Amino acid sequence: MRNALLSSREFWARSLTRWLAVPLVCLSAFACAQKQTPQKEVSETSVVQGICGMVIVKRGNQMPSPDAPPRKGEPVERDVLIYPLLNMSQVQTNEKGFITSVGNKQPVKIVKSGKDGRFCVSLPAGQYSVLVQEPGGLYANLSDSQNNIFPVTVQKNRQVTIGVTISHQAAF
Repeated sequence: MRNALLSSREFWARSLTRWLAVPLVCLSAFACAQKQTPQKEVSETSVVQGICGMVIVKRGNQMPSPDAPPRKGEPVERDVLIYPLLNMSQVQTNEKGFITSVGNKQPVKIVKSGKDGRFCVSLPAGQYSVLVQEPGGLYANLSDSQNNIFPVTVQKNRQVTIGVTISHQAAF
């Protein structure tokens, strides 16, 4: 019975880690190997093909209340890292859900969001993972049914608009 209970706990802990939040942490050697200088913010009108969006942060109690409207979060300035599509099977995580290794994958581009949280980056058509640099490491809080980490598909001559929510300090 105890083994079944532990297996159930492990299952739920891994499921929650994969589906609710995927905070990512770079190890010092890993971070050094992938160090790139962030590009300056590019205006949405100058990007014909790529990803544009807004980075916001949510902290504290985010539970719905009949007496208060939902909180929208605050726009923040962060480095936004665009990787070739990453899957949970390609990365190594610790028990807290932090990714400690993405193998030999390198970011395709790094761009900094403005103080208003907005960013835009030109990219070739393809599939990408979008991550943000937090003080503790890299972070993404979305995955799809195939366990791809914050997947975004860029099509030829199309601009994709996304919202990146940093919610690791929030309670829902």
